[in-house]
Amino acid sequence: MRVSCAKDVLSGALTAVGRATSSKTTVPVLGNVLLEALDGRVQLSATDMEISLRAPLDATIEEPGAVVLPRLAADIVRSMGNTTVTIEHRSGEGVVTVTGGTSSFTLNCHQASEFPELPPDVGEGITLPAAPVVESADRVGKAASRDDTRPVLTGVLVRIEHDALTMVATDSYRLAVRQDTIEGGPAEPLQALVPARALAEVQRIVNLAGTDTVEIVLTDTQGIIRAGDVRLTTRLIDGQFPDYRQLIPESFEHNLVLDRQELQAVVSRIAVLAQRNTPVRMRFEDGQLTVSATSEQLGEGTESVPVAFNDEPIEIGFNVEFLRAGIESIEGDELRLGIISPLRPGLLRGTDDRFRYLLMPIRLSG
Repeated sequence: MRVSCAKDVLSGALTAVGRATSSKTTVPVLGNVLLEALDGRVQLSATDMEISLRAPLDATIEEPGAVVLPRLAADIVRSMGNTTVTIEHRSGEGVVTVTGGTSSFTLNCHQASEFPELPPDVGEGITLPAAPVVESADRVGKAASRDDTRPVLTGVLVRIEHDALTMVATDSYRLAVRQDTIEGGPAEPLQALVPARALAEVQRIVNLAGTDTVEIVLTDTQGIIRAGDVRLTTRLIDGQFPDYRQLIPESFEHNLVLDRQELQAVVSRIAVLAQRNTPVRMRFEDGQLTVSATSEQLGEGTESVPVAFNDEPIEIGFNVEFLRAGIESIEGDELRLGIISPLRPGLLRGTDDRFRYLLMPIRLSG
């Protein structure tokens, strides 16, 4: 096999597809990328047996064949100058050569026959504008759990209706919901629990494909997201996702309007002192919000901003990283914060209810 490709094109494709490789597997070949140059078409593929990515590569085939490129091939290509890169492999040999300009590398590799068969790319899906899918995946996915002991919470609930796209995620400490109006959705609603890790790749595959639409296929066990000729396939999570509608309070004792950028800057500064187990305190009193944090090892910090509040003082504590992630996910200049009491969750919203971010408080001492 021998193929040639522009360095930037090859580097971008290897990096994007390589995100589906596994660094923890006991099957070494899964940590690498399959390069196929067959039937006049070049394709890169990777999988960790949970998600898989396949993308075409704009390359010249000088001799057809296939080889599994080692993970470090992406780093090598990225470091090369602006040149044409040639990849060559002789059938049955355990090395592949990567050359470009005055650089030449000989790397150990796996045979294509060792690479597992990828899930079939089947089924007709729902075509949606890429923008709301990417935005929802990015803003909602941050609230998904990273703890594999509760698989259901590592996923994002995706619901597609004839006029709406809804994504929901929670790690039991916070909950993010986003609903976008769409056109051309299915007559009957589709719903699935998609791994957050898979949805995190949507932006990259859209960029790689250079398209403004995505096609989503949801079956009983598998999800497929197509962007142009780039395909992401993922196993769906089996389990009952919490009923998020019952978790969001219908009303709040206090509905506060804040300058989002100002609050984000204040929380970011105070976060320097708020360690993992140290809450950031938000005290509301007459015309003022005071944000503070205290660390026995580092010290304390306090900063105030004006707010339209004229009731009995109330103080509530939050995990600073969760709070900051919620503020960053709000669109626009205005942030609305709903509060009931120091022991009830707070709700962050923008000027509309398209995105909602529910955050559990931390009990404050002293």
